[in-house]
Amino acid sequence: MELRQLRYFVAIVDHGSLSRAAKVLHIVQPALTQQLQQLEEELGATLLHRSAQGMQATDAGKIFYEHALAILKQVSDAKSAVAQSTDKPTGTVALGIPQSASGALAFPLLTAVRAAYPDIVLQLTEELTGNLTEQLRSGRLNLAVLFDDGQLTHFATTPLVEEEMMFITRVDSQFACKRKSITLEKALQVPLILPSIQHGVRPRIEKVVRQQGLHIEQVIDITSIAILKSALQADMGATILPVSPLLAEIERGEMIARSINDVQLSRTVSLCASKNIPLTNAALAVEKLVLDVTRDLCISKKWLGTKSLINDGPEHTQ
Repeated sequence: MELRQLRYFVAIVDHGSLSRAAKVLHIVQPALTQQLQQLEEELGATLLHRSAQGMQATDAGKIFYEHALAILKQVSDAKSAVAQSTDKPTGTVALGIPQSASGALAFPLLTAVRAAYPDIVLQLTEELTGNLTEQLRSGRLNLAVLFDDGQLTHFATTPLVEEEMMFITRVDSQFACKRKSITLEKALQVPLILPSIQHGVRPRIEKVVRQQGLHIEQVIDITSIAILKSALQADMGATILPVSPLLAEIERGEMIARSINDVQLSRTVSLCASKNIPLTNAALAVEKLVLDVTRDLCISKKWLGTKSLINDGPEHTQ
């Protein structure tokens, strides 16, 4: 198996056509077809099939595609690590951020990277936590911001912040809390719009509710942060979430967040890297910027409801 075969296969999947992939790769189509056939023969599986929509990956092809992307990413990183200097890092860094944290962190980090390291291409990926974990493990991501639920021991982790979960409603909602804080029991008495149980935040909420001998009376399960926002704006209920995914709406005065005053309801947000795949100089530079930007957001209180957990320098927990 050759690296060019991996590149050819990924190009066919990405472009959905042998002819388009051949054009992008600057090779003739018969040669591309021959390389694909050799790859399938070596793997003993059909990777692609022709449909009305073009060339599409089979189930085996989808699995191989993920591995091919990870391998090509690691080869690219290895080349960058050899070529780049510590003083002026260059290359591509892939960083994953969960949907529920990107509102606070993504844009300030993108701005900081462009200002400090114009030769670094930062690829930001916004996904559900479970997807980010798998991509970091496979090497498709260099770094990922993840929620420490006790399952991150296979990564090198640096705690960033402890993020409070708050009771959030539309500012003029019928469910809004008139006081500056609310008890958990009171919060559970209104219809709650919450991320689905698979989401990193929900199990934490469910655990604290059980520990208090309470239960969630009415719940609307929603996976998408965008749909959750729409449901809040339609005043279908309230939510219990960290502030970060709703930060823009709160700053515009469209929504209001109240502390839950009788329980400790929070999550730890950490920056994670693989223990097995070394970081390039570019990735190390971005890692440091994540810490600096996070610290500044906490000091300036622009990342509401957070307490910084950052030490003077990156100290990975192995």
